[in-house]
Amino acid sequence: MTKPLIPFISQLPLVEQLQWVERLNQLMPNVNVTIASAIEAIDKSQCELAIVANPLPEELLSFTHLIWVQSLWAGVERLVSEIENPSFEIVRLVDPCLAQTMADAVVAWSYYLHRDMPLYASQQKNKHWLQHRVSLTTECTIGVLGLGELGLASAKKLALNGFNVLGWSQQEKAGENMQCYVGPSGLHQVISQSDIVVILLPLTDKTTDLLDKTLFSLMKSGAGLINFSRGKIINDNDLMSALTNGIISHAVLDVFAQEPLPVENSLWSHPNVTVLPHISAPTNIDTACNIVKNNIDEFFLTRQFPPSIDLAKGY
Repeated sequence: MTKPLIPFISQLPLVEQLQWVERLNQLMPNVNVTIASAIEAIDKSQCELAIVANPLPEELLSFTHLIWVQSLWAGVERLVSEIENPSFEIVRLVDPCLAQTMADAVVAWSYYLHRDMPLYASQQKNKHWLQHRVSLTTECTIGVLGLGELGLASAKKLALNGFNVLGWSQQEKAGENMQCYVGPSGLHQVISQSDIVVILLPLTDKTTDLLDKTLFSLMKSGAGLINFSRGKIINDNDLMSALTNGIISHAVLDVFAQEPLPVENSLWSHPNVTVLPHISAPTNIDTACNIVKNNIDEFFLTRQFPPSIDLAKGY
């Protein structure tokens, strides 16, 4: 009996693609996961599902009989924006390990801002010895924008570390040890009360340029900002103005509208910006492959696959 053929479609470096393919085939000996470019045109019509990581739209669409697509990333906005009215369902990666990795990053960089690390780094550069008051975590309010799996896990871990946590989402949510807000008025309340704002929202039409001069004007003077979701959620020009005017004391940015961040971009050299190369919560190959295996095993056993995204919402 011929093994079901599953294309692996990605723009990752070839060596990384081969690592994923090898691991997936080890876990699923009853299927044949193959790099898409190695699949002949005549065989593409056999494929009912694909495993993708930032695929080229034209390469994905060349597989004309797909029923569903398993993404290896939690974010799927590029698939949604680049493929109009897909004929297949899109399943995003829901991995508890990813959520905990993100939560660890949020706590680490929140402490970075809370304990004035950028200030002390600047003082070291200028050989300036000066101590500053250390405030308690209970004195620091952190607003988490986005209460999906990543946001809820991050908010929970922040609360366990003693921070006062406020959460905001576009739909009503509930979380442990935090006050949750919803809607435009709720967003304004969270922004205006937070000493640090953490962005963990999906990128959609509604969240593009969400943080602009209007919202920045509501922030506490000298507040911190952490963006671990998508670069286009922040209006870069308005961010630069907020940094220049002291509304934002420091911004930790792990995501950008264009990645890698162009060398000529002024964010690289801004004294009040920390630039990270999209490392806050990378997909873990071990846990991700196990989740993908379980999803695919279930599909071939029952013809059912995990809940897919809502195309209207974009997530």
